[in-house]
Parts: sequence; C-alpha cells; structure tokens
Amino acid sequence: MSELIRTSNLKVYFQTREGLFRSKTVKAVDGVNINISRGETLGLVGESGSGKTTLGRALVRLVELEDGEIVFDGKEITGLGRGDLKAFRQRAQVVFQDPYSSISPFMTVREIIEEPLRIHGVGSGEERYRSVLQALEQVKLSPAGEIAPRHPHNLSGGQRQRVCIARAMVLDPGFVIADEPVSMVDASNRTEILYLLRQLQQERQVSFLYITHDIASARHFSDRIAVMYLGTIVETGVADTVIGAPKHPYTVGLLEAVPEPDPENRKSMRSVIPGEPPNAADVPSGCPFHPRCPEVIKGTCDATRPTLQKIDLNREVACHLFGGKN
Repeated sequence: MSELIRTSNLKVYFQTREGLFRSKTVKAVDGVNINISRGETLGLVGESGSGKTTLGRALVRLVELEDGEIVFDGKEITGLGRGDLKAFRQRAQVVFQDPYSSISPFMTVREIIEEPLRIHGVGSGEERYRSVLQALEQVKLSPAGEIAPRHPHNLSGGQRQRVCIARAMVLDPGFVIADEPVSMVDASNRTEILYLLRQLQQERQVSFLYITHDIASARHFSDRIAVMYLGTIVETGVADTVIGAPKHPYTVGLLEAVPEPDPENRKSMRSVIPGEPPNAADVPSGCPFHPRCPEVIKGTCDATRPTLQKIDLNREVACHLFGGKN
C-alpha cells in the first residue's frame, strides 16, 4: 500500500498562564513521527491526556503547529493558505467523540449532512439532497427520507453518531480521523458502529486514524497500532504483534489493566500502572515514563530520552531496554 499521510517531528505546544506574569508550555504533542497508508487504519491508543486528540486535530490543521511537517498524498500541508487548506479538508474529515455536542441541535439531519457539501460547493440543491439520502442509507439509517427531516433530539446516541459518520463520509474523503467514535455510545451499538466504519473503509479505500483509550477494540479495528504517552509515541507496529507481545513497559501496563471477560481466567487483582501521568507542562527528564516504569534503569532512563528504534520487522519501540536513545 502506498503512503497517504506522514508526519515528521510534529510538535504542538500550548501556553498556559500561571498568575499575572508567568506562563508554562504544555507539550501536548512532542516530536511525533507516524505514517498511514491508503486504506489502512492506524490505532492510536493511550491514557487520557496523552495527546491523542491533539495529534488528530493537528493532522487536519485544526490546531497550530509548533514545529514539524505533515505530508498528505505527497504534498506538504503544514503551510497551506486558506484556499488550499479548504481543498485539503475536503479530503480529510473527522468523526468527533461526542455525538451530542458535535452536531447542532437547531439543524435537521439533512442540513447537518448537507453542510459540508454546501461549504465546498458540491452539486445543486437536488443533487446534495440525493447525496444526503445516499449517505444515510450507507450508515444504516433508513428509511432515509424519514430520518432526513428530523432534529437530533429525536435520535438516540447511536443514531446521532451515525449522522456524524454520514457527515464525514458525504464528501468521499480519503482520510478520516475517528476520535473515540464509540466511547459515548451504548455498548449494544459499539460493535455495529465499528463494523460500519470497517465496511465503509473497505468500500471506499479510506484511511483511518482510530483514536481510543480502549486498546482491546484497537486490536480488532486497526491494522497497526501506535501507543502514545505524554505527547510521544513509545511503541508502534502491526496490531496483533503489539497486542500479542507488547514490548514497552507502558504498553504492557495498558494491556494488564484490560478486564478479562472469562471468569475462569480472571486474576484476583489486575496490575495497574502506578501513579498518574505527569503534567504535560512539566515533563520529566529522560524517558517521560520513567517515574512510573517498573523496569526503570536508574542513571539512564531518568537522564536520556529514548527514540523509536526498529527492533524487528513489524515493531518500533522507544525504550532503553531495547537500546533506544538519542
């Protein structure tokens, strides 16, 4: 598969004010290198606050970059002007986490899905309406003609998220960021929505960045997985390889914390990563994970920041246990 999107040393920093005269720099994304091929899903996993959503927003230029480069379909998009950026966003869309706040309660379903077509000047009013009906049918909201005139308050959470997916797909994009697309949906609908996204991907050869804190679902939906901690990627590789034999201590900890559905295999106590993630405005020296790491090497992990190193054909790890260092 050919490459669709790639980042190089991507950084997103925010300034926070402390009192009247002092401020701190929050390193939300700090030197990230990822790539996604055409028709591929990259799962981005990590604890809340690790920078996953900020990285996703950076890829479609919804936040300002501190440094780095984004190449989309062979073209560098970091410095695009307003006109070129609008054309790029016709090919790159987002499904947001919250289907309640991400769509206007004052618009009908038809208006919500039609809005991207209007903004990009696609088709006549009649042609846009046909596209809306087709998009509704594709996300399994039917009869589409009855759903289109409704307002969001007449829909369930799962139906609202399907409307969000229809809105993202109506422009036939090549790249979609799915930011926790099932975290606010009833458990009974989660598998159906992930299956729907996979079906749309196969039909259209669209690439996905699937952002989630649920590493178990990432295994089933993703081709490859990137594990993010405090603004950096600490492990990446083929999904089955990363989940089946994790290498970075943080990835091991995330998997240890996943509940075991089979009572026969349950442990009396699950392992939990100790402590809380550090503040991104006060990143520890050396490896960001070293204050919580059960395998820390004193004098090394707390002094030198590791970089991603290829340890086998399908795996890269940023850890001094595997020789990763600057």
